[in-house]
Amino acid sequence: MIRNVVHRYAIGRKIFRGLTWLGLHELSVLLSVAALSAGIWVFVELADEIAEHEAIGVDETLLLALRNPADHSDPIGPGWVEEMGRDLTALGSMSVLTVITLAALGYLLLAGRYRTTLFTLIAVSGGMLLSTFLKMGFDRARPDLVPHGSTVYTASFPSGHSMMAAVTYLTLAAILTRVHAEPLLKAYLLIVAAVITLLVGTSRVYLGVHWPTDVLAGWAAGAAWASFCWLVARWLQSRQVVEGESGGLG
Repeated sequence: MIRNVVHRYAIGRKIFRGLTWLGLHELSVLLSVAALSAGIWVFVELADEIAEHEAIGVDETLLLALRNPADHSDPIGPGWVEEMGRDLTALGSMSVLTVITLAALGYLLLAGRYRTTLFTLIAVSGGMLLSTFLKMGFDRARPDLVPHGSTVYTASFPSGHSMMAAVTYLTLAAILTRVHAEPLLKAYLLIVAAVITLLVGTSRVYLGVHWPTDVLAGWAAGAAWASFCWLVARWLQSRQVVEGESGGLG
């Protein structure tokens, strides 16, 4: 009987420690797990729909809503808005994302965070490879309802620009939040990354080169990857494999 009491007490202590670990100070862990799960679920649901139907009703509705009803070759808004759309879509191009990634890696190297630099390189490169493989796995046609406002070479699902933007900006932000300890700086990095990712995806639909569900799938997959990288970075930090948080990088 005493042995059973001791055993139950030990189990109770483990449960209590687990709940403490998942307490208020670890809310970010729960949110990351939720984002990872939601991203995977959304992507799988959309992929299943695309596998059964070439086009989803809401796709056509939203795509045409961004066009002049009298002339589908004309996006809504003045000419400078269309030009701005091209500028924003460039933020999700491979060349721009490579430059941004190299700049972030250089920043971490100068800060003396060599293991974090290596992890960041692997995380971003892995996400880009995942985006490429996913895109190769589907053969959805590009929208043909409206003329394309940007040159395209590949299939439509998922949106490569949207996913790679999410992979790069959100992953870099997620990793950098594990470097800095200040909550305000963490929030700023994540908000900026999220806004840029949303703008890139929206521009792809505005330019008529992607169905809205292509973009949503890219966002979902990219956000799931970024959440996964954040969780891995946190786990590696807890085991001192990569450098931990600091008040600054100076």
